[in-house]
Amino acid sequence: MHILTDDVITVFNEMKVRKLQANEDEKKKRKKAVLFCLSEDKKHIILEEGQEILTGDVDDCRYALYDATYETKETKKEDLVFIFWAPDGAPLKSKMIYASSKDAIKKKFTGIKHEWQVNGLEDIKDRRTLADKLGGSSVVTLEGSPI
Repeated sequence: MHILTDDVITVFNEMKVRKLQANEDEKKKRKKAVLFCLSEDKKHIILEEGQEILTGDVDDCRYALYDATYETKETKKEDLVFIFWAPDGAPLKSKMIYASSKDAIKKKFTGIKHEWQVNGLEDIKDRRTLADKLGGSSVVTLEGSPI
């Protein structure tokens, strides 16, 4: 049986108990998603470092790199996809800064064939949307999820 670390319990309790009187700043820092994994010795369940999404992050722009494994009628493929998350509700200034910086980061990511701008969760709910971006057809299956 795996033992949960104190950090995992703490994060769970933080996510479970929501302050009724939380101010806007506190709400933005609330964790929306956290990833857990097994420790190297496989005895503990730990927080995966840096793998969390805060509620405030969902409403601001981000860049992401997604390793997509998918199938077409002909073959199985793996490609890195550069994702520009620019939700409709993000501040205009943030959208402008991220959009203008996008080329600089893409130049460093040599060999990226696919770019996907996502403007809301609706865009990523259906995996076929990404499959279409990758040049597949409706028979394309993806392993994993972009968010």
